[in-house]
Amino acid sequence: MKLSHKSSNALAILAACALATAAAPVCSQQYPVKVVRVIVPFAPGGGSDITARQFSQKLSEALGQQFIVDNRGGAGGIIGMEMTAKAAPDGYTIMMMSASFSATSALNKPSFDPINSIVPVAEFGITPFVLTIHPSVPAKTTKELIALARSTKGGLTYASTGIGSITHLSTELFMVMAKINMVHVPYKSTGGAMGDLLSGQVPIIVGSLLPVVPHIGSGKLRALAVTTAKRWYSLPNVPTLGETLPGYEVELWFGVMAPRGTPQPIIDRLNGVVNKALEQPEMKKNLEQQGMVPTGGTPQKFGDRIHKEYDRWVKVVQQANIKPE
Repeated sequence: MKLSHKSSNALAILAACALATAAAPVCSQQYPVKVVRVIVPFAPGGGSDITARQFSQKLSEALGQQFIVDNRGGAGGIIGMEMTAKAAPDGYTIMMMSASFSATSALNKPSFDPINSIVPVAEFGITPFVLTIHPSVPAKTTKELIALARSTKGGLTYASTGIGSITHLSTELFMVMAKINMVHVPYKSTGGAMGDLLSGQVPIIVGSLLPVVPHIGSGKLRALAVTTAKRWYSLPNVPTLGETLPGYEVELWFGVMAPRGTPQPIIDRLNGVVNKALEQPEMKKNLEQQGMVPTGGTPQKFGDRIHKEYDRWVKVVQQANIKPE
């Protein structure tokens, strides 16, 4: 079979990219030459999924190839993380991830070692978690919720995005600092928990702002506090958890990662596209409307954040005596 000139070029580029250092300029200049799979380690509807779809579209527009989202929820992100870690490090499988990466890695010790087998590419931005309750819960402030938790026989129930996820560990940190206990009900994502949260069946979550804020605005849910150090611009009347529990601070980041061994020029190219997208007024406006502050920066800066948070969550896991499934 005779290959077309275009097909021959594509095969030549792919072969060249398999040759590590010598092929690096070819990889960076020609990448991508086929569809890129974008793994999201959570079910559709959560903050990671919403953000991944926005940035996948921007990457598709900038690089001329489709970046297709592949939701692989479960086990607090472990399933999608393992698929990423074991994928070929050629730039054609990447992962759109949230701060759950550091938290999940702190609790679970899977064979593929997330921290050392998946590398940072680019951070998109940060947003708070929101301590959110169903209106049926008779608490209007964080102090009232703490008092209610202490007095409720059997304990209040709260949702998370899975054992060891950042929503789980952020709530555990809250409980440790508030000296309370609540009953944990894990889900695959914030989106997956939303039905039970809105019905009041599981009435509490420390959830990402993106999926909960529309329901806060409609009055179907009540925001008690944000987890960032300062009050958040899109919820200016909602206090921080640190105002009740001094020292409490958690930021939810979103970013893109890749299997270790992905050629550095490809990582740098993806990083450059993300940073350029974040400079676009339209993208800034879209993110800010969703309650996210654009950040960007180098892969190294992103990696420093990941490792710092990993060390922190290891301590929380030990303090709360949390065990993996």
